Amino acid sequence: MASLISMRFGLLYFLSAETMFVEWEMFSFSSTSIIMILIFDWMSLSFTGLVMFISSMVLFYSIMYMEGDKFLTRFIFLVYFFVLSMVFMILSPNMISILLGWDGLGLVSYCLVIYYQNVKSANAGMITVLSNRVGDVAILLCISWLLNFGSWNFFYSQFVYSYEVVSFMVILVILAAMTKSAQMPFSAWLPAAMAAPTPVSALVHSSTLVTAGVYLLIRFNYTLGINNFLLFIGMLTMFMSGLGANFEMDLKKIIALSTLSQLGLMMTSLGLGFYEYAFFHLLTHAMFKSLLFLCAGVFIHSMGDTQDIRAMGGLMISCPVTSLYFIISSMALCGFPFLSGFFSSDMIIEFFFQGKMNLIMGCLMVLSTLFTLTYSVRLLYFSFFNNMGNRYFLSLAESINMLIPMTFLIFMSVLAGGWLSVYLFPMNFIFLPLWLKLLVVTMIFSFFFIYFFLVDFKVMKKISSTSGLAYFLGSMWLLPFISTFALTPIIKYGVKILNLVDQGWVEFLGGQGFIDKSKFISSKADVLNSVSMKFFMFSFFMGVLVLFLA
Repeated sequence: MASLISMRFGLLYFLSAETMFVEWEMFSFSSTSIIMILIFDWMSLSFTGLVMFISSMVLFYSIMYMEGDKFLTRFIFLVYFFVLSMVFMILSPNMISILLGWDGLGLVSYCLVIYYQNVKSANAGMITVLSNRVGDVAILLCISWLLNFGSWNFFYSQFVYSYEVVSFMVILVILAAMTKSAQMPFSAWLPAAMAAPTPVSALVHSSTLVTAGVYLLIRFNYTLGINNFLLFIGMLTMFMSGLGANFEMDLKKIIALSTLSQLGLMMTSLGLGFYEYAFFHLLTHAMFKSLLFLCAGVFIHSMGDTQDIRAMGGLMISCPVTSLYFIISSMALCGFPFLSGFFSSDMIIEFFFQGKMNLIMGCLMVLSTLFTLTYSVRLLYFSFFNNMGNRYFLSLAESINMLIPMTFLIFMSVLAGGWLSVYLFPMNFIFLPLWLKLLVVTMIFSFFFIYFFLVDFKVMKKISSTSGLAYFLGSMWLLPFISTFALTPIIKYGVKILNLVDQGWVEFLGGQGFIDKSKFISSKADVLNSVSMKFFMFSFFMGVLVLFLA
């Protein structure tokens, strides 16, 4: 109900081009006001509606998926806290209140990643929380920097000051967005976070948390303009994750890398200056990606908690409805005509081709789009056509409690893109040569034919398991190792600094040490003062007596 109301008001605000601010001045000191402020416009309301809708579907789904779990109540409360933090972040144009939502997202995300208490989850949670702390520090620095402007409301400062004045703030916000949205070189945490329960992956690590960074940059669009750095980072992330997904064997990690690829596309769109198209893709992508995760959850649940795609096969006979939903959401991901993904991603790619681009960036864009197709086809092959005999040993079943929320999401995955594009972009003029217009479509169909009918998957499996290059590409260009083992000496050095400086000399010479020394000196001074005071009084009275007698 909350999501429907929010989406309804979002549409009304869009059609009337209105923005509403709700301010509450808590207190002020030295000409700086601490204001709790909420922004209600078509972007914040529609995104809030989307978060509410997906979280409600995931909670319905979790009733069956997490059935029999010992800590189910804890899980539900964590999801509620996550939604609360997310809504708080979406509705805040103020840096301090954004930090509350931002940190809440990081903390709840960590709690959900380590929900299954084992070593793998602990390690995944640690890399998740440490990667996100970099962005949190950037937001804290941004808050202190905004003190120069007398207000923490970045939404106003975008219109008041030029880019040169707020450039440092923009750099910090880009860093924060890169960590939260897992752009290179902070990409390693997103596939690691798949240690969380599958409903959490569907809500947190596909459609809402990871898009928080993109959403923050969309809010900063007036100062970003056309940003080449974002364009390069987004393109690299898109290419790296798309290539890595073709060599991955873990079902959830493939979908996580696919999310990373789409986040790269959103960043590319922001780098080109198309912030409204990035937001449109953010909405449509959330629909079909959360559905993809929920379908994967049904497969994992049915296969006895197996995530390795090599052990799957013949699932369309055992789980027909889920398989249908899985195929449709994969097609939406690939940009199949007139599904949700087609309207948003295809538009961004065509606008990219329409602008100024060099050959390398053009090739990267085309290859990244093709990788989306290849890993989707590979996933469908392993899920449905591989190990066809194995299904006879399994008794798989679909639950109606899982299918109902997935049915709502499939409608949105099919219809939301077209419906939103009619409202948001009623007039689009794309002028491209015919060969460029048909380039992506032609290559997709030719690759589909080559990949599915001519390439022997056994050869591919052999290559992916033996080749050193395949290992390098499949492990996201060794980013997980660089993010963990390479940083271990620095963290150990940090522990030494903590012991020597923070809990050592600083403790002795600063703060607490100063208080202890002051107490010691004042206690000594008290004794001295009492002796000297008595001596002074004695001398004073003796002097008065001598004068009186004289």
